[in-house]
Amino acid sequence: MTKPIPRIGSRKNGRISSRKNGRRIPKGVIHVQASFNNTIVTVTDVRGRVVSWASAGTSGFKGTKRGTPYAAQAAAINAIRTVVDQGMQRAEVMIKGPGLGRDAALRAIRRSGLLLSFVRDVTPMPHNGCRPPKKRRV
Repeated sequence: MTKPIPRIGSRKNGRISSRKNGRRIPKGVIHVQASFNNTIVTVTDVRGRVVSWASAGTSGFKGTKRGTPYAAQAAAINAIRTVVDQGMQRAEVMIKGPGLGRDAALRAIRRSGLLLSFVRDVTPMPHNGCRPPKKRRV
């Protein structure tokens, strides 16, 4: 009786190779979402498929400490470390949200050694959008 070959990865979809170590990406997009309570840093390839991500919460910060600039810096470093190991050299940065971690995350990205082609603020701004709910009567 022959020995079965062990398969790495998920059995669904017939995918055999491991998901994490696959693609080498020379260029990517770094998305920073900075809210008042947390900062999420997501690294995608140019087509938008997520390669790596980290947040202040997954970086070990709890409660109100997640909204601090230092937590955002730690999240950015954790997200970028894996993609630099995979061979990323150039990146575009999209920053969204009003939080305190915007500048700290950008500073950490600049220090990581990646060449930044551009930094864009993609915070959604209403052009006096939705009509507010009517005032409550007391």
